[in-house]
Amino acid sequence: MKVLDQPLVVSGELGWLGGDKLERRVDHPSKETSTIADGEVTQQRDGRKPRSFSLKRAPQLQVLLDSFVALLGGDASRLNQAFSITFDSTRHDGGADAWTLTLTPRDTRVAKTVASIQIDGRGNEPRCMRMQEADGDLAVDLLGVLATRMPVAPTRETLLALCKGGS
Repeated sequence: MKVLDQPLVVSGELGWLGGDKLERRVDHPSKETSTIADGEVTQQRDGRKPRSFSLKRAPQLQVLLDSFVALLGGDASRLNQAFSITFDSTRHDGGADAWTLTLTPRDTRVAKTVASIQIDGRGNEPRCMRMQEADGDLAVDLLGVLATRMPVAPTRETLLALCKGGS
């Protein structure tokens, strides 16, 4: 985020609960659970009362929800309704294909907040998800084995290098 001196690093899990439900559990730097379900977002932080708000107040979360549900549910039609889709892959000698799936929101109101979502992978394993916000902010989620390779002092450049196939 442009307002921060250095990247904000959080660790935890993001899970699809079936249907239009996602849960994000953060373990570090503080404990927090956020759930998207039934058009509502609920956040629970340790020692505080739960806070809820309408998903309509956070269009970027709706985009995230739509992309996850469509991808994980194998719903190509839903994915294509919400996003313009491009897919690029490159063959590595002796290794699995590296690929990038780029999702660009079709809704112009959403595009004012979220410019694109890119999922990078190798073979059949997603490795990284990047959400490029329209204001220039970038959220990078390292997935699977890459999640264990977070640099000690991450920068945008080091995270993007990991996403694009760095070890």
